[in-house]
Amino acid sequence: MKGNWGRLLRRFFALFLATVGLWLLLMGAGAGAVDRAAGSLGSSAAFVQAALTAELGPVPGDAPLAVRLLAGESSLLAANLPQTLTSPAPQATPEPAPTLPAQQPPQDLPQAQPAPDRDDLTEALPEPATRQETVVERTLVPTSSQGYVTGAGLYLYNRAQAPDLDLAAELALPLTFALAPAEEGPQILIVHTHATEAYYPDGEDTYTESDYSRTLAEDRNMLRVGDEMERVFTELGLSVLHDRSLHDYPSYTASYDNSRTSVAEYLKQYPTIRLVLDVHRDALVGTDGSIYKTCATIDGVKAAQVMLVVGTDMGGGGHVGWRDNLALACRLQRSMDSLFPTLARPMTLRKLGYNQDLSPGMLLVEVGSHGNTLQEALAGARLFARAAGSVFLGLEETE
Repeated sequence: MKGNWGRLLRRFFALFLATVGLWLLLMGAGAGAVDRAAGSLGSSAAFVQAALTAELGPVPGDAPLAVRLLAGESSLLAANLPQTLTSPAPQATPEPAPTLPAQQPPQDLPQAQPAPDRDDLTEALPEPATRQETVVERTLVPTSSQGYVTGAGLYLYNRAQAPDLDLAAELALPLTFALAPAEEGPQILIVHTHATEAYYPDGEDTYTESDYSRTLAEDRNMLRVGDEMERVFTELGLSVLHDRSLHDYPSYTASYDNSRTSVAEYLKQYPTIRLVLDVHRDALVGTDGSIYKTCATIDGVKAAQVMLVVGTDMGGGGHVGWRDNLALACRLQRSMDSLFPTLARPMTLRKLGYNQDLSPGMLLVEVGSHGNTLQEALAGARLFARAAGSVFLGLEETE
């Protein structure tokens, strides 16, 4: 009985305090102020604690269940329970790291980390990393036009943010370069700004690394890929020069300066050159550490996908004629799409010029990535050379 009287007195006292507080508020302010004041009281942990104690009496610190049950009837009280009366928040189970999904270009995915980004031509070579054993295969083709410039069935990832792009119009443009009439000489120049880039060791295609996924072995790095292109072009009746300089060794940061000097000297010595291909391979790593390789299956053979990279003057420099290079890229892309569907990844337009101001017929060609095997890269190189050679021979027939 004594306990009941104590509880009744506490309730009466709490009711009296609330009534006096509300009467004072009504006397000095409008209804809006009352609402704000009530909200302020409800957001005060001290007030919530006092109100609960007035209703329930002293609550043991190790018995929060009754308090939580009562406060749960009021969202205001539940949201402002003192931390000592609430149980620890459950720990969320960490989600697995996202990986590169199928059928999407890696440039569109923030979790894909191309290494290194050639927009910075002075960056240092990345530190050697532990060889990853997880290699994920993808065929990187667009599933929609979102994020791309499109036209005439072509897709371009506009990383340069260049305005007023019309791929159908670019495709229809006449190419401005031509062989000198009745003059014999080399027609195609193959160079490698990053000649020591290499592929994933597989079977007999292993090598001694000069750095991560790089080697000085000419039969395992980009020189071998250039050799394959040269062989196909020659079989088509085209005259080819293949520069075998290691422009990225021993100085990686000077590689584009070195290759620029080489290309300029070749063009001066051989004015008949009108197609210059700077052949690289890409590098794709997911946030979970997986290595990605880009593949297309053509006539039952697995081939590394090929990506054309076009430079601009959007990052400064004097490459004002970059649309000529883009027109050539559109022509080569159309040929690959027609002859070998899925071989080509979408073209990429970049801010810097990559020495392409030296010739309107110069392009950067990415053959696969460091997750591909050398044999897959050689298969992709053969198919690209056949597609590019057919365009080149077609140009000769129209001259």
